[in-house]
Amino acid sequence: LVFARVYTYNKRATSMSGPDQAPRLSSLSHGGGCGCKIAPKVLSDILKNVPKGSLPFPSNLLVGKETSDDAAVYKLNDSQAVVVTTDFFMPIVDDEFDFGRIAATNALSDVYAMGATPICALAIVCMPLAKLDQSRICKILEGGQSVCEEAGIHIVGGHSIDGLECIYGLVAVGVMNPKNLKKNDAAKVGDAIVLGKPLGVGIYSAALKKQALSPERYHTMTKWTTKLNTAGVTLGETE
Repeated sequence: LVFARVYTYNKRATSMSGPDQAPRLSSLSHGGGCGCKIAPKVLSDILKNVPKGSLPFPSNLLVGKETSDDAAVYKLNDSQAVVVTTDFFMPIVDDEFDFGRIAATNALSDVYAMGATPICALAIVCMPLAKLDQSRICKILEGGQSVCEEAGIHIVGGHSIDGLECIYGLVAVGVMNPKNLKKNDAAKVGDAIVLGKPLGVGIYSAALKKQALSPERYHTMTKWTTKLNTAGVTLGETE
């Protein structure tokens, strides 16, 4: 995919060339989005050397780390299970409000992917206070809050640190009927795959970091990365 022209896609300052110019949000991290994840093979090698502990496996834990699902699921009773997940990453856009929205949407989508309905969230906040002024941080938090309000939930707390790179995300909590649970390891040949969003957003975000994404494509990217996968609840109820 070749981008033949460089676009200015953000109304805010887009470089660090002058002493009075604010740094681009995406310049405050070494990567962006899920591209910052530890590679699966590396993570596997790390985890296999971590002692499993002596506690017995709880019978009510329906989904743990073994199946690499989107969230953990703990059965409360025959009709209720609590779903817990966490997701956070570094900026893939330079607009603070959009970054907050994208990060929050990504976290809540893990709850929907399990067929659950979100009930509350906690914020995970790491900001380089020496480089990012408070008004910009407020916009990030405001963006995350707006998505949670769209999902009908409150951000009820969280944790924050002053760090070297910009990180934002959520701990998301949901509820579901355990009979509707569908795990990764239960997929079978011939099952239908439902795509909640178009593929290829990572290409757009990489182009954006290089300032090579048109305004139209930026709009397309944010349209889909801020869309909640609420259909997961309905799909979870299907056989």
